[in-house]
Amino acid sequence: MARTCPYALPEGYTDLRGKEAPLQRVTLFDGTGAWVVSGHAEARKLLADSRLSSDKLNPGFPAISVAEKAHRPFRTITELDPPEHDTHRRMLIPAFTARRIQEMRPLVQKIVDDCLDAIIEKGPSVDLVAEFAVHVPSMVICHLLDIPYEDHEFFQAMTRKITQERGTLDEAGIKQVLGETWGYLDRRVTELENEPEQGLLSLLATERVASGTLEHHDLVAMALVLLVAAQETTSSTLGSGIVTLLEHPGQLARLQADPALWPNAVEELLRFTSVADMGTRRAAKEDIEIGGVVIRAGEGVIIPNLLVNRDPKVFADPDTFDVGRSARTHLAFGHGVHNCIGQNMSRLVLEVGFQSLFTRLPGLRLAVAAEELEMSPAGGVQTLTALPVAW
Repeated sequence: MARTCPYALPEGYTDLRGKEAPLQRVTLFDGTGAWVVSGHAEARKLLADSRLSSDKLNPGFPAISVAEKAHRPFRTITELDPPEHDTHRRMLIPAFTARRIQEMRPLVQKIVDDCLDAIIEKGPSVDLVAEFAVHVPSMVICHLLDIPYEDHEFFQAMTRKITQERGTLDEAGIKQVLGETWGYLDRRVTELENEPEQGLLSLLATERVASGTLEHHDLVAMALVLLVAAQETTSSTLGSGIVTLLEHPGQLARLQADPALWPNAVEELLRFTSVADMGTRRAAKEDIEIGGVVIRAGEGVIIPNLLVNRDPKVFADPDTFDVGRSARTHLAFGHGVHNCIGQNMSRLVLEVGFQSLFTRLPGLRLAVAAEELEMSPAGGVQTLTALPVAW
């Protein structure tokens, strides 16, 4: 169900939300069936249920494109089940604690300020996707992972193909893209194993790979998912969030009058835009009774973030954007053992990015009609392909 707006529900979602039952059967592109969850409470319960698997190799896993069904010689942490998942996750947690991420605030602020300096110098119009929404998260993740920023154009192009264009790629095409990305990261991890620097990959290479508690290829897989997932979802939320704020000038005025509301506004933007809409999918390993139905072993489960984050039982008047709303219970970052490990970093980048942009450019406006903005729904992440603005 294609989204035609960065923040509104696709037309078909309205029908799903209107059903009394919180789970409905749907047919996927390849003719297989799956359960779609529309209830927030049911989604939260299922995400904490160990009888659901994140492993895409599970025959019941609900793929959403031909490319996703292509064989890959590796799995990332998002596709692992406990206890293997837990072992890898514990290695990453120290780098993503709230305290550690807050120590990065001056760096994130400098990256944002430098980016805005360049935008203002170029002015008075710009594509904020290319010049801001993609650039800022890329710089942050490069610093965190020991990736040379001079290589950013390569991995941004690869990320775009993996996420935005994967629905148009055949099996050979997606294998080529993943192979090129893997090859780059494989070489970079090898460099860091031999000559460590200061970031996360160096730390894991010297402490884990060197000691034998983490395999080289597992570290490459970690780097791939962090590079792609952290960059793409945060970038997409920045783009969609900017449009949402511009389309709701009354709410933006509240934020400009009371900057203390920005952290709360970030949670509402995460709920309201839910860009990683189709990212939460599972396969049942056992029968599960929930919401008046039985999910049979081997059946797929899809939890669309945009749908469950508009559940009126949890969020009053859910289709209204309200920066004063208490929205922290949203499931934009998932729930349970697979809740997003990079959520603290994403929140920081979004808060600093949004606040700085609208403080420095209070007269920002769309340079085209909102209806002309194009979105790419491929790969489970809804993202704007361009965001022309002027001031």
